[in-house]
Amino acid sequence: MLNAATPLTTAAHPGAANPDNEAERGLAPPILLQYWQVVLRWKWLIAGITVAALTLGLVATLLATPQYTATSRIEISRAQKNVTNVESLESAEAGRDQEFYQTQYSLLQARSLAERVARQLRLGANDAFFEAHGVDPSEDGLFASKSGQQLSAAERQKREKKAVDLLAKNIAISPIRGSALVDISYTSASPGLSAQISNTWTEQFIVQSMDRRFASTADARKFLEGRLADLRARVETSEREVVNYASQKGIVALGTSKSADGKTEVERTLVSSDLEALNSALAEATANRIAAESRSRSRNGGANSDALSNVAISQLRQKRAEAASEYAKLLVQFEPGYPSARALAEQLRVLDASIAREEGRVLNSRSAEYSESVQRERDLREQVETLKARMDRQQRDSINYNIYQREADTNRQLYDGLLQRYKEIGVAGIGANNIAIVDPAKVPEKPSAPSLPLNMALALLAGIGLAAVATFALDQIDEGIRDPGQVNRLLQAPLLGSVPDADAEDALTLLGDPKSMISEAYLSIRSNLAFSTDHGVPSAFMVTSTRPAEGKSTTSLALATVLGRTGKRVLLVDGDMRSPSMHQFLGRENKSGLSNFLAGDNEWQNMVIATEQKGLKLLPAGPMPPSASELLSSDRMLMLIRQLGDHFDHIVVDAPPILGLADAPLLSRAVEGCIFVVEAEGVAVRGVKSSLGRLHSVHAHVFGVILTKLKHRQAGYGYGYGYGYGYGSPENTKAKLD
Repeated sequence: MLNAATPLTTAAHPGAANPDNEAERGLAPPILLQYWQVVLRWKWLIAGITVAALTLGLVATLLATPQYTATSRIEISRAQKNVTNVESLESAEAGRDQEFYQTQYSLLQARSLAERVARQLRLGANDAFFEAHGVDPSEDGLFASKSGQQLSAAERQKREKKAVDLLAKNIAISPIRGSALVDISYTSASPGLSAQISNTWTEQFIVQSMDRRFASTADARKFLEGRLADLRARVETSEREVVNYASQKGIVALGTSKSADGKTEVERTLVSSDLEALNSALAEATANRIAAESRSRSRNGGANSDALSNVAISQLRQKRAEAASEYAKLLVQFEPGYPSARALAEQLRVLDASIAREEGRVLNSRSAEYSESVQRERDLREQVETLKARMDRQQRDSINYNIYQREADTNRQLYDGLLQRYKEIGVAGIGANNIAIVDPAKVPEKPSAPSLPLNMALALLAGIGLAAVATFALDQIDEGIRDPGQVNRLLQAPLLGSVPDADAEDALTLLGDPKSMISEAYLSIRSNLAFSTDHGVPSAFMVTSTRPAEGKSTTSLALATVLGRTGKRVLLVDGDMRSPSMHQFLGRENKSGLSNFLAGDNEWQNMVIATEQKGLKLLPAGPMPPSASELLSSDRMLMLIRQLGDHFDHIVVDAPPILGLADAPLLSRAVEGCIFVVEAEGVAVRGVKSSLGRLHSVHAHVFGVILTKLKHRQAGYGYGYGYGYGYGSPENTKAKLD
């Protein structure tokens, strides 16, 4: 059982649940639904801001100067095109780094490139360029250039700086995703100027890229130039030393030759060549001498062999053979003394003498030949020995000569290598080009801006954004309680229930129907109220609110009606003597009532009026007293409640509002507790807290809070009345309670 001091934490109605517990059980409203409720609450503000933004967008579009965009397209390749086939200083894989293309895009937007374009096109002195961007040189402090007048250096520098700023602001670099292509677009009010600047931008980018590569080799070329100068002097010195040493030692180098295995190089000099030739001649002379000596030792054999090979002897012997043949034929027929025979015999004698003389001459020539061979061999051997001595000295001298020669060769190779690298570096920077123009910019025929559909879409987005900011700002500023879930969190008071919105006449009509949504809501509140004390529904309680017109009187009548339907004897006391209304709701007269009793008339039975509602009677407020608070300050109100408690099961007091009045706190002394009515989206939370604070200051017990005039959109949260018999059509929930 619950006592009167126990705050209400659980109830049969969903609206009485703790919001934190609801969130834990998944009963809290979805965040999107909460946003939708905010939109519905501020729909006219959102619509106004959106329409205003669209109007401003339309006006701005119609008044804007047409802008023309010219676009050129280039290709930036990873692999560089080496026209000169010379390797660059950078690695071949350098272009494959992940940062390569981002670097290129940043270089395309560099201010240095804009300065090159401005200088190339002389934009600082071009008034048409500034006018194409909406800049008046005379008004902007740029000193408009007049014909026939030269700008000063300061004026020219200022105009060039402004031109660079305009170029950087209006250029657009758009990489094409998934490719090596890049679009370079420029926008201005002049189509021809846009195309010219776009094309110049691409050209200067290519030139700048090549200049940067060439400049990157400057340090290397400077270093190589110094090294080449040193090596050139060393080469000259070492070659001079080689020549001088060779001249001093008589070394005449004819070249080098390799050994049979190809590993050893032999230096050929004049002495070694002469020695080689004389040695060959000596060997030949020795061989000839040996042959002549051999022939001279075998005289007959040698003579016969020479005679056989001698032509003259062979001819003589042939003639003798012929003569001997003729002589033999004549001797067959004639005697030796025959004249012809004697003639042939004499011829044979003469031929034999000639052959003998020739053979003697051959023998004498062989002896002379042998003597000559011996002498020639002796002379050649002496010369070879002389050259051998010279060769021996030259070989000892060639050690130092080779040292000088190797130093000269080494210096010459170093010099040639560095000279070749210097030449390669000189052409490497200009030979590498990885940028190509794919499509040059054409003069645009149609303006690219302003675009009415795009501007209207942007204006719509801006309007929606501003409306969202304004809506949520105002929503945060608005401190009224908007949904039942805020009651416990903001007021630290239990929620007895929520009541849908309806005007006064509809509310009274719907209260007569037990199945209406308002009757269901108050029946649920009555059920929750039964748990507020240990004896069920309080026997005497009052209903109050922060200010008038929050539904306090309607709530009092509704609770009294619901309690009467349960078979209880219920008395409804109109405690608002300043502005009585209960007699009007029930169609009765207000001739006498509470004010009369408080003024001294003890016959309250004559003041109670029967009503058409089951079990419900009314005690009107009575005539309006001069000071209601003074009447309530007496103990007669306590006496009246005790007396009424003997005749009625429940006493419901419709108390005045709290703010600015002392009536409600005074009435709270006579009743068991009070029910506080709060209008949804009505009084600010601080006002409600102030009213509850006044009640707590007089030790009044607050059973709970009833949230009234809840709009249909808040009902979507699932609190109060959006269930049951299916009533709650929008037509019945549009007006306000009194």
